[in-house]
Amino acid sequence: MTAARAAAIAALLLAAALGSGCASRQAVPSTADTTRSIVSPPRSARGNPPFYEVLGKRYHVLDSSDGYKERGIASWYGRDFHTLPTSSGEPYDMYAMTAAHKTLPLPTWVEVTNLANGRRVIVRVNDRGPFVDDRIIDLSYSAAEALDMIRDGTARVEVRALGAPRREPVQASTSSRGGFSLISDAAAATVEPPPQPERMFVQVGAFSEHANAARLVDRLQDGGFDNAFIASNAGQDDLHRVRVGPVRDVAEFDRVTDGLRRIGVGGTRLVVDY
Repeated sequence: MTAARAAAIAALLLAAALGSGCASRQAVPSTADTTRSIVSPPRSARGNPPFYEVLGKRYHVLDSSDGYKERGIASWYGRDFHTLPTSSGEPYDMYAMTAAHKTLPLPTWVEVTNLANGRRVIVRVNDRGPFVDDRIIDLSYSAAEALDMIRDGTARVEVRALGAPRREPVQASTSSRGGFSLISDAAAATVEPPPQPERMFVQVGAFSEHANAARLVDRLQDGGFDNAFIASNAGQDDLHRVRVGPVRDVAEFDRVTDGLRRIGVGGTRLVVDY
């Protein structure tokens, strides 16, 4: 199941649970106004139950976005879901700078950085998802385009919640719909030098007994994963972590994860060493 499809399922489930309605579109700012203030918005009455369940899994909505920062895999959803209701009640706009997140309060402004190229965007989280393993955020088409991740479909990103008021550039969109031009929120991505190289691995399990970890490594190698190994942090903890890799990118991570599932090994997650 794609991240976009799972996000749509979540939106419909939440809409059914929380009632119908639609948020009104905010007024479009003048093109002469080249900055806007980004302030932590009030928690919406929609899309913020204490917890909800999708595809048999329970998710607890955070009380606050303060201090939230996470690295992981981003995906994006586009035309098939354009104008469909989001979990916040407003229609999904693939050309707006928005995103879906499983647990951040709606709405929350976040800064998303593509760790492969240093490009950054600011988006407003107004939807729930993505409900796919190892995905931490689902971006709108325009946000994904600004991060240069449309072709690959996914990217390694850092997501950071924005708190105190700050001013960010706003750029007029070249597209128009319904006879008027739209101003995309923080439409222009900023670019920083790419971060230091990372090494990514697929972590399959963690064991207190080295013998148990060794048995899993033998099973993986018998299944064709010759690069399975045990990583132990001497002096830090007593866990022996079974990993496969390194993997070059998110696409290879997905291929390895699919291969592991075929031999009956699940519960994998992406880990990064610097």
